[in-house]
Amino acid sequence: MAVLATASLLCANAHATRNAGGVDDAEGAYAVLFPLAQAVPKPRLTPGVLNPDVTQATIHSTICVKGYTRTIRPEEGYTRRLKREQIAAYGYTDRRLRDYEEDHLVSLELGGSPTDPRNLWPQPHHVVGGWGSYAKDRLENKLKSLVCKGRLPLADAQSAIASDWIGAYKRFVGPAADDTRERRYGD
Repeated sequence: MAVLATASLLCANAHATRNAGGVDDAEGAYAVLFPLAQAVPKPRLTPGVLNPDVTQATIHSTICVKGYTRTIRPEEGYTRRLKREQIAAYGYTDRRLRDYEEDHLVSLELGGSPTDPRNLWPQPHHVVGGWGSYAKDRLENKLKSLVCKGRLPLADAQSAIASDWIGAYKRFVGPAADDTRERRYGD
């Protein structure tokens, strides 16, 4: 209940600015600003799981092929149902599905399992400091680019994002989160 009360104090309508403590929601709806502690998954519930079809030897026929993730992305009905279940399992008091992305901890762009619930979690869109789903999307695209250009081994990218995605962001993207929405998927 304390999380919802804290988050509610930080809510604002679409016309508020971040300086006033609110967040702009793209749909013009109220958006919750979550505490930093909710920017990362609970390792017990979401440790990350890899797709065995994606290895360093197969990246040029899988993740580095434009459009690859669309061919393995789970159906929206599956992720919506899982999001509801996991919001409850995570103990989040905000139950509005629109405030979360059912995200792959090890992204599909980096060879994460598409459907294993241990690789999916309800990641908040808006987190204090900008460490929400849009910043993680930016990291996923950067890591995929580095892997496909041969500048970073796949296993290193997978380990970095699964163990500490915020630390990986600071290492590979920059010290401050950029949570502006960019092109959703990197391929």
